[in-house]
Amino acid sequence: MGIYLNQENDSFAETLRSEIYVDKTELIACTNKVFATKQKYICISRPRRFGKSMTTEMLTAYYGRGCDSSILFQGLKIANDPTFRNIVNNLTYYF
Repeated sequence: MGIYLNQENDSFAETLRSEIYVDKTELIACTNKVFATKQKYICISRPRRFGKSMTTEMLTAYYGRGCDSSILFQGLKIANDPTFRNIVNNLTYYF
């Protein structure tokens, strides 16, 4: 088992409080569709200063088991997805 940095959702919570945050949580719905399929390997490549770190913080908060993140995602687009309640902080839903 690897060691993960920022196991909790502190960085994403800080990002949500920022004035520059743009809701990109629909990316999570796309990611959920490819889990447990042959397309499960995802590469997030974007230009410099384009939000890669914010995206990884969002994914870590959503899939991580360090703490309950469902409150952070309330009011964001992913909260309207039908799989939200089953998957947030519980990736074993697929396995």
